[in-house]
Amino acid sequence: MVLTSAQTFQLSPPSVRPSRPSVTVSSHCFAISPRKPHAFFGAARYPSRCRGSDVVGRTVRMVARASTSQYSANIAEDLADVSIFTAAGEPVMFKDLWNQNEGIAVMVLLRHFGCPCCWELASALKEYKSKFESAGVKLIAVGVGAPNKARILAERLPFPMDCLYADPECKAYNVLGLYYGFGRTFFNPASAKVLSRFDALREAVKNYSIEATPDDRSGVLQQGGMFVFKGKQLLYARKDEGTGDHAPLEDVLNICCTAPVA
Repeated sequence: MVLTSAQTFQLSPPSVRPSRPSVTVSSHCFAISPRKPHAFFGAARYPSRCRGSDVVGRTVRMVARASTSQYSANIAEDLADVSIFTAAGEPVMFKDLWNQNEGIAVMVLLRHFGCPCCWELASALKEYKSKFESAGVKLIAVGVGAPNKARILAERLPFPMDCLYADPECKAYNVLGLYYGFGRTFFNPASAKVLSRFDALREAVKNYSIEATPDDRSGVLQQGGMFVFKGKQLLYARKDEGTGDHAPLEDVLNICCTAPVA
């Protein structure tokens, strides 16, 4: 996904990684207009409070889309030795990102650092960071691309670099089995949710730069997801069905607030 101005998105053909199926991509343009936003963008609101009284009802509502049952009990160990990078370019393993005994972490896997919808999600995460920290939760945001691409997002959005990480080879995405492909990225019905967040999207991309897009254009076909861990226990898992199909942050915060105490 390439942005040629603050209001015009254009898709450039990707050079697909050898491990992915070959894809032929034609040129598409997506314009952000206050009157006629393209149907490619949309999604749910990000409420601003952790309302304990709503936990039960909201948990039930989440079950259809978020489930840990697809992952083994050892998923944290599967991720443990996966090496990624800090935004500053230092290598780090997942097992060192949070306390593997009792620490609670929200791990957000963005699509890639050049995805406008991910800038919108990162903007929402920045607003929620203090809420997570107040609940004793560590925020970990990972994106596809090299560390220098992560720094572009961090500097221009801006976004705190201390919780931003780069996974240029999609190692964590592959371990977690996150969706990938042309159809998922551009034509999945779930992508239409971004329309309901149009104002937030437009605000988030004010300082957007095309330079944040991964050099390996196959990365633009990667989808993200959101996970909550308590130590090595997976409490919440949700794969993004399409571009902009982000997990409701209020639900994620509620999960963290009601995590069982040892």
